[in-house]
Amino acid sequence: MSGERLSPIWAEPDRMPVFSLADWEVVLGQSMQARLTARLAQHLADHDWLSRVPAPPRQYLEGALRLADRQHHEVQWEVDCIQRALDGIATPVVLLKGAAYLIAGLPAARGRLFSDIDIMVRHDLIGEVEGALFQNGWISEERDAYNQRYYRQWMHEIPPMKHVQRGSVIDVHHTITPPTSRFKVDGARLLERAVAIEGWNGVYTLAPADMVLHSAVHLFQEGEFSHGLRDLLDINDLLLHFSADAGFWNVLFARAADLGLGEPLFHAFHHAQRLFDTGVPLESVQALQHIRPSWIRRQLMSALLTCALQPMHPSCDGVLDDFARWLLYVRSHYLRMPWYLIGPHLARKAWMRYFPEGGAAVADADQAMR
Repeated sequence: MSGERLSPIWAEPDRMPVFSLADWEVVLGQSMQARLTARLAQHLADHDWLSRVPAPPRQYLEGALRLADRQHHEVQWEVDCIQRALDGIATPVVLLKGAAYLIAGLPAARGRLFSDIDIMVRHDLIGEVEGALFQNGWISEERDAYNQRYYRQWMHEIPPMKHVQRGSVIDVHHTITPPTSRFKVDGARLLERAVAIEGWNGVYTLAPADMVLHSAVHLFQEGEFSHGLRDLLDINDLLLHFSADAGFWNVLFARAADLGLGEPLFHAFHHAQRLFDTGVPLESVQALQHIRPSWIRRQLMSALLTCALQPMHPSCDGVLDDFARWLLYVRSHYLRMPWYLIGPHLARKAWMRYFPEGGAAVADADQAMR
């Protein structure tokens, strides 16, 4: 068996996947690379199919479910700690992505695994938030002066903060895209529409349309596709959930136009439909056409993303997959940074990869970023 085998499971959610033991070996390998093993296990459990999976693969699936359950309890505890640490600071604490899905009880949280917690706060209070987190045990482990400046001057977040005892990691954002990005978004406009989470004082999520747009722009601008299929499945889950509100689609397309995020939303729809058979209401088809990029860009991005959204597993490898991911990686920097910063930055990253103790060349690249 070769080729990506995960997306058909969610494209036909009411059909039990039937695999041989050899097939299961490949499916589990793909799901581990895509960080979807627990999601797969949860999907099977929700349909009472898990007991019908052969014993060897079922052990891995049940183990993934236990890990996800443990992490969910840990994340809830960490969010409570964050809320208490930031209590009294005049900013909403907006949870982003996985933590938002979990605390708000959204379907995309089911079976999700975590590596960190993302929050967004007011830009002018970043220093105060960082200080409060530091007083409560979270510190920045980034010691490189260049990287510190890169984050604080050019990015939409400060360097990750790690708790000295528990090891939990927080990414503190002030918006969802870098200030130098082609898709620049004013974080204050997102905070205006933030939605309070019931039972959590001062803790919010982005508005439903903003949540979808953030997931879309994050997936198609970040340039890291090691778990791109998982992120696309998140978008699919969000669309299915929020579209229960009849007015959601109009709000989503209007908000995409307002924030200048129509292009990443189009790519998200295109590939969610291709892989998960995600539907768009007939009355919204015209709005979807209005945000599509030019024919050449559509064809090029479709080809690149078709390769990149596959799990990074030998059963999915194509001749041009690595090259496609590299092109998207370079594109992500082009989208996030002006041309005069890209060269020095990528040169420094390449140098530090091969010569971690680099000297003069690193200093030159560092100076170019000033």
